[in-house]
Amino acid sequence: MPQKIRRVSALLLLFLVSGLLAQAASQVSLKATDVSANEIPQLIVAPAEVELPELSGVANGLKPRGQLSHYDSFWILADAPDGTQVWLQHSEEGEDGWQLKSSPPAKLRNIGPGGQAHILALGTDGNGNATFYTYHTITNTWADLGTVAINGTLQNSRNAEDGFVLTSRNADGVEINTHLNIAQDKRLLKTVDWAIILFYLGFTAVIGYYYYRKDKESKDNADFFLGGRNIPWWAAGISLYATGTSAISYIATPAKSFATNWLYLANNVVGMFGIIFVAFWIVPLIRRLSLMSVYHYLEMRFHPHIRVLASALAIVLQLGGRMSIVLFLPSLAMSAVTGINVTSAILVMGIVTILYTALGGMKAVIWTDVIQVVVMLGGAFVAFGYIIMHVDGGLGEMFRVAVTDEKMRTFDWSFNITQATVWGFLMLNILGVLVYPQDQVMMQRVLSTKSDKAAGRSVLTLAAIVIPGNLAFFGIGTALYVFYKQHPANLNPMLSVDSTFPQFIAAELPAGITGLIIAGIFAASMSTLSSCINSVATLVSVDFYERYSKKPTQKKSLKIAEIATVLGGFIGIGTALLLAKADIQSALDTSFALGGLLGGGFAGCYALGIFTRRANWQGTMIGVAASLVITLTAWSFDAVHPFFYIFIANLSTIVVGYIASLAFAAPTQSLHGLTIYTPRKEPIVLDPAT
Repeated sequence: MPQKIRRVSALLLLFLVSGLLAQAASQVSLKATDVSANEIPQLIVAPAEVELPELSGVANGLKPRGQLSHYDSFWILADAPDGTQVWLQHSEEGEDGWQLKSSPPAKLRNIGPGGQAHILALGTDGNGNATFYTYHTITNTWADLGTVAINGTLQNSRNAEDGFVLTSRNADGVEINTHLNIAQDKRLLKTVDWAIILFYLGFTAVIGYYYYRKDKESKDNADFFLGGRNIPWWAAGISLYATGTSAISYIATPAKSFATNWLYLANNVVGMFGIIFVAFWIVPLIRRLSLMSVYHYLEMRFHPHIRVLASALAIVLQLGGRMSIVLFLPSLAMSAVTGINVTSAILVMGIVTILYTALGGMKAVIWTDVIQVVVMLGGAFVAFGYIIMHVDGGLGEMFRVAVTDEKMRTFDWSFNITQATVWGFLMLNILGVLVYPQDQVMMQRVLSTKSDKAAGRSVLTLAAIVIPGNLAFFGIGTALYVFYKQHPANLNPMLSVDSTFPQFIAAELPAGITGLIIAGIFAASMSTLSSCINSVATLVSVDFYERYSKKPTQKKSLKIAEIATVLGGFIGIGTALLLAKADIQSALDTSFALGGLLGGGFAGCYALGIFTRRANWQGTMIGVAASLVITLTAWSFDAVHPFFYIFIANLSTIVVGYIASLAFAAPTQSLHGLTIYTPRKEPIVLDPAT
């Protein structure tokens, strides 16, 4: 089966390259519709009252003609003393005061909020024409979306949710109302696109069925949970990358670098050193314990209650946070491309993933991850190459604009923990090393390898892939920034920033390439989703059924795991549907916040267990409780960047937990194999029922 997977991967990669020279047309256009007077109240929106900061600095002496507050900034359109119009911005933090932005392209009459990064504007001339403009707050560019002739003499213009309503009077005195708004038709996928997507979805299902047939007679639940502990180290390493990547990397990371810069990439660069330490010291220690659930370690080192609470919280975090985000984002992309609503896309993605995960267990998950990495990275590199080929000036111009606008800024050496800085990432990764075993989803791949040495190599494989892989995603965002700075009219002004890459896929890519990129997004999501589902099933079966059942059997454990796979998958689908109804400014920031607020405290238990001999279960529980209080306090006061919630949670558990442990007796059980000071030389085999 692995050889067949490699052949299919090569064919997919070859097909990806073949479509680079084709091009599709943009789909953003202007729409003018006559409406009755009765329809106007449902269309127009009253301008929000805005209390502007003092008009000082470059804004001193200006007369605002229009003003609005739009996402984290104040904006004013003002008349300058020389009769021209100027456009100014003031951030809510107010650090830089009022700043002049790109001058309006013509005399503007109305301004109003558009999508997350757009402002809509209306201009009229003396010849009876109205022009629809948009301003993009990220690229600082204006776009002319089109001009329409006004039927008669313009009497009034009012803001609508998606444009403007013009009221005019013709020569006969008849009042005419026109709704001027953005029209972007959904581009239906072509036959070749559907063929590629369906082939990909079918192929993943076939892998699940293959391992179901192969292992259906197996009575060892290690086959379902850990692939029989016989997975090659390189496949486990690729699966580690696939699991940690997800649709968050494929969609939200380009959106983040498009909107800001490469500061988040510094976390990966700094983390490389930590991964090497993990590969040589921590992973082999955990692998020698022959665990199925990493939370079993917390029982061995501390207390059964800590194991159960940590496992239960991990299940909640997977079902309510991680799975919902990785399902929602690719479904958003599917909706933007095909017109299928987000609900339908979530259901299709979720059900197919549940199918192959329930059938094939961990073997199906890991080997589909291998093909999914080829698809997702192949799609990412092709997308980057395609964008560069359609940037005026090519790669050289992209670098020139990116450097000038500081879009490739990677390292922030300031000590401001409210931002993504190198020092913050360094602290985050030091703690990340200390608590590395806390993620069941990732560690399950490590535990599925043949030996402790193979486990270490799998983590080194992850380290070798993560930087070039993430460079592709950050590069896509920067390339999109330059492309849309040159072609601002191609952006739909009503969409969110997280929709930028999906919109490019929908509006710019040709048939065939579109299907391949969508398959790559599906691959990114399904790899993480299947891993989450399988880990939830493992935890339910191992940490709860096998832990508390009086007479556990492997057959019943497998049955419970299969049921948990299906139920967990559908719960994840449900939470994704709820997320689709929410207005989230950045899915990437949201994922970091959820991880820190919900799962950070128990992660610190691993640092206390592995790197200290004195920590006991009483002190550790006190540390976890203190961590929850401290992290929620930091969140409520917006004290730090969301990236650092997990740092606060971990550090609180470690510091408070160790100090509190000193008030109780030292551990009396054997610590052999449980700390870096007392390592085992040979692996042990645990009875699953204990």
